[in-house]
Amino acid sequence: QVQLVESGGGLVQAGGSLRLSCAAIGRTFSNYAMGWFRQAPGKEREFVAAISRSTSSTYYADSVKGRFTISRDNAKNTVYLQMNSLKPEDTAVYYCAGGPLDNIYDSWGQGTQVTVSS
Repeated sequence: QVQLVESGGGLVQAGGSLRLSCAAIGRTFSNYAMGWFRQAPGKEREFVAAISRSTSSTYYADSVKGRFTISRDNAKNTVYLQMNSLKPEDTAVYYCAGGPLDNIYDSWGQGTQVTVSS
């Protein structure tokens, strides 16, 4: 497992942007597939975006496609989620996840709150 620490959440108006960061500590970051998930109040945790460990292929939920961009900087052991054109329905706690294979995550961050006001 790898320790993950998110940052960058906050309050933003609809239409605004935020960039989330997730720093990995403890293992070889480039060996990890990384993802972002979110959980809104009263709802189950849902997939947002993912980036593979080897080819850096990216995947997105339909609800964020075209607005969010996931990227990674292996030299900084960090994965990012650039969020543009934010909507009130994007309000949630956002979690970073990492794992040894695509779509298999064994490490989770503590979460960072994103609130989008209308």
